[in-house]
Formats: sequence, structure tokens, C-alpha cells
Amino acid sequence: MRIENETKLDYANVLIRPKRSTLGSRKEVNLERKFTFRNYEPAFEHRNWEDHHYRGTPIIASNMDGVGTMAVAKKLASVGLFTCLVKTYSEEELVEFFDSQPDLADHVAVSIGISEQDLIHFDAVYDRLHTDIKYVCIDVANGYSERFVDFVKEFRNRYPAVVIIAGNVVTGEMTEELILNGADIVKIGIGPGSCCSTRIQTGVGYPQLSAVIECADAAHGLGGHIIADGGCTNPGDVAKAFAAGADFVMLGGMLAGTDQGGGEVITRLYETDELEAKKRILPDGQTEWTWTSCKVEERKFVKFYGMSSETANNKHFGGLKDYRSSEGRTVLVDYKGDMQPVVQEILGGLRSACTYAGAEKLKHLPKCATFVRCIDTHTRIFESKTIGK
Repeated sequence: MRIENETKLDYANVLIRPKRSTLGSRKEVNLERKFTFRNYEPAFEHRNWEDHHYRGTPIIASNMDGVGTMAVAKKLASVGLFTCLVKTYSEEELVEFFDSQPDLADHVAVSIGISEQDLIHFDAVYDRLHTDIKYVCIDVANGYSERFVDFVKEFRNRYPAVVIIAGNVVTGEMTEELILNGADIVKIGIGPGSCCSTRIQTGVGYPQLSAVIECADAAHGLGGHIIADGGCTNPGDVAKAFAAGADFVMLGGMLAGTDQGGGEVITRLYETDELEAKKRILPDGQTEWTWTSCKVEERKFVKFYGMSSETANNKHFGGLKDYRSSEGRTVLVDYKGDMQPVVQEILGGLRSACTYAGAEKLKHLPKCATFVRCIDTHTRIFESKTIGK
């Protein structure tokens, strides 16, 4: 047993210090990134690509139910964002999706696990689509097993013309291990997600900001890339993740609850603090006011859950196996309607962060940013009383 005494940090422990800037407006900020991937070897059909393999705004919808859907992928691709589809789409669904909209291949990853059945499933889809599949997300909760590394290595040998996203891990040495064995992009994060209870159930994890900083340094030293996966609760956290060196930021809860995410809209009634006044005219012409109990308001929600939760296991795997416990929560998130305003708020906050830090381009943000450690990041006195943005 050993103890690391250096303090590790989460997004809530820091703020980005503002700096003098020549930028006159948020609209001057360029959020587009271009990446060339270390281990990817483009197929002959793609060798006419320019000097990069990826081009877009590097925000990714997580491969979670209610987020990593085909409808979300279409919406986000239209504004240059990326989606990792959920693992549960069938061969026919994936083939029809990519066949009907081949342009989406630049902004969508097919997600798989590391079982033999997962590989058979991907083989079948790829055999029918070939170069229409450019990205795969090899996704497990614990990326520290030899079996996971071996699977990534085998997959790279089998599919040199597919960009491999692999995770999750939180340390520099394991980030390097995955990149050296064929991964192009490593997902960083164990336990920070809003619906993840791994840290509670297991005591395992790593503060997300420090994990991103350390893993980005390790990956970039080898020419690899990382995704900051989990822990963002607002646009400011997204900015902090990019400032810490993340090449991509993956979002789950922040994108949940939209029309494109699907899911049943659930209505609940709540009593408010506000009393309702009723007026009555008396026979003598006088006005009498009476006050009734609190008003009742209607709120709409959508169910959202972690992919290691009991809900997800019951839905996709026939229930929890007798050797494991649930490591995810099931919650109700506010119903948000169409995804467009949600995306606009995130991108607007990110542009504003860049102007405060003096970064004309998103890729400049890590070099421009200075983090200030703090006890608290914002005033919460009116959080529960907010009625609009």
C-alpha cells in the first residue's frame, strides 16, 4: 500500500484566470479542430483526404441510452459535432443508417465491447459498409485489463483503416499503453459521470481535471489524442476540460432529455411556494380576497441512467449478474425539447471562455489558460429560485 500526497483536482476546484485579449467578440473564436491520428492508416478511397483525418467541433455525445442515438448523431453532425452511438443498435439498423447518410461517417462512431460477439457484430457491419465506417469506440468501464489491451491490438491489426477510440482509463501510463497498442484516441474518466456510482461502489477513481491534464500530456507525447469523458455539468466545465489539454470532450447528462435522445417524457406535478389569490364580490359590493394553498405547476422529465446501472442491465442484458452490483444511477432529467438550444448554450459558453483567456482558436486554449485553485467557483444563493437563463 502507498499514498500519493499530491492533491488531484476536479473541475469544481479551479477557475480559468482571465487575461488581456485582442478579441472583440465571441463570434471571432474558431472552435473547429483538425486532427491527424497516429495509428490510423486510411483506406485507398480516403488517401485523397487533406493533411488531417478529422475536422469539426470536438464535442462528442456519449454512447449512452438517451444520448448516443441516431437522431442525436444527425442533429450534431449538422453543426459539426460528433456522436458515439450506443452499443445496442443491430446490424440492420447500422447498415441502413450509414447507407442512407454516408456523409455522417465523418462524425459518428460505432460502439462495441470486447466480447467475441462484439467483434462478430462489427465484422458483419463492416463487411457490408466497408469505408463508410471510419470510427469505432471500444468501450469498457475498466480499461486496465490485459484482455482489453489485447482486444485493441487485435482490432488495430484487423482494421488499419478505422480510427480507434478506446477507454476508459485515468492514468498516463495506461494511456500510453493503449496508444502503443493501436488506439488513436483514449477516453479518460473513471467515476466522474453524473449517473456513475463507481466511486461509491468501489472506492476507485481519479479526479477528472488532473486525469485529463496527466493523460493529455502522455498521449500528446506519443502523437495520440484523448477524450475527457464525464464530469462536465455546465459549459464552464467543458471549457476547463479543453483548457486542461483534452482534444475532445464527451458529454452525457448535459445532452440528455432532448427530443433527439428519445425516451418517454414523464410529467410530474409540484406544489410551489406561491399562494393563489381568489377574488369574490360580496352582496354589499365589497371585494373579498381569499388565499388558497400553494399553486401546482407541471414539470416534464425524461429518464436517464448510467450504462452500468440496474436499469441498463435489465433493459439490455437480462438483469444484473449475480457476481456484480449496479454502478450507475437512474434519474429524471428535465425535458429540454429540441437539442439545438442545448448545443448553442454549450458552444456559446465555450466561445466566451476563449475570449476571456485570449484564445482566438480552441486549439490555443490550453496554451492561453491559467487555472486558479479555489474553494468555491460560484455563488449558489439563488440556484433553487432561478426561473430562466
